[in-house]
Amino acid sequence: MKALVFERKMAKFAAAAVAGRIAPGRGAQVGPLSLQDIDEPELPGPGWVRVRPRLAGICGSDLATIDGHSSRYFEPIVSFPFVPGHEVVGELDDGRRVALVPILTCVTRDLPLCRWCGAGQPNLCEHTAFGHLEPGLQTGFCESTGGGWSIAFVAHESQLVAVPDDLSDDDAVMIEPTACAINAIEMARPGDTAIIGAGTIGILTLAAARLNRGLTNIVVAAKHPAQVALARKLGADRVVSPGELAATIRSRTHSMVVGDRLTGGCDNVIDCIGSEASLAQALSVVAPRGNVLLVGMPGSSTHLDLTPLWHRQTSLRGAYAYTPAHFQTAINLVRALRLGRLVSATYPLSRYREAIEHAANAGARGAVKIAFDLRSEKGR
Repeated sequence: MKALVFERKMAKFAAAAVAGRIAPGRGAQVGPLSLQDIDEPELPGPGWVRVRPRLAGICGSDLATIDGHSSRYFEPIVSFPFVPGHEVVGELDDGRRVALVPILTCVTRDLPLCRWCGAGQPNLCEHTAFGHLEPGLQTGFCESTGGGWSIAFVAHESQLVAVPDDLSDDDAVMIEPTACAINAIEMARPGDTAIIGAGTIGILTLAAARLNRGLTNIVVAAKHPAQVALARKLGADRVVSPGELAATIRSRTHSMVVGDRLTGGCDNVIDCIGSEASLAQALSVVAPRGNVLLVGMPGSSTHLDLTPLWHRQTSLRGAYAYTPAHFQTAINLVRALRLGRLVSATYPLSRYREAIEHAANAGARGAVKIAFDLRSEKGR
């Protein structure tokens, strides 16, 4: 079958890192990702089924991996070669459509429940490198399962959520990233809120913010005109350029300025980019004892000054993945806000370099979500 395969080839990975610094998405031209003919993955055991993708999204974590920007933190919990793709709507052999909950937990690994899985928080599973599967924090980063950028992959029944008939495939491929945003917004405290970044995850975090009635005066820092327009349509109280964020928050909170930071700030600052610059900006505009939520997957950073965490007693929290319950909430939100309209373009696997370049530059090109369309490639 056809699949995009990411291999452990360090020379190509280094070349991708150089190319990715030159231009976003360029790592696909020279890196260790290639279109191959491979065997379909074997079912690992009872309770596993084969899923044939219909649409599979391109996520920021995928782009970071392809451009060589992902942290070495992930090395022990990823297995090579892997087929990327964890934002998936697919179908089973009986024709039923399903959305994938890609986290690989104790249940999927046939292990006794760790304390987090037992507490209903499988996104914090302690066993991502153990059990009868190869290491992998999610489907799409695990050799044993395959991934959505292919004709077929395998999934445990616990990972599958039925897609209602009234949702289109475009709607359904947005369920997974919407669930991620919902998990993040549940961590926010009541009070004024800033969202940094208006790519897919930033826009979805704004959409999810209506589920937390305690959030007030939501300001979004958006870089591109299409992002500004979409943020306004989805209910932001104020949309500004990244360079205007500090002045806007200063005016609203009656803060003063000391150096490059505010004396006051927002109660919540949600970083949906994950860069060193965006996190530094978040720390400069959050209120004392405020809450910085990191939703965008961060790269490695060695220069960020974390003194504000101590001096202003700021909380810095990561918001990773979701629970299966978040998927049911996500289905309702996708339906209510017609979030399938955020799918801007789809590509066949054969045009993967073009698709990845489009996804990496989506904001500048007026796009939001880019996905692979596998519907015409089934059985090939």
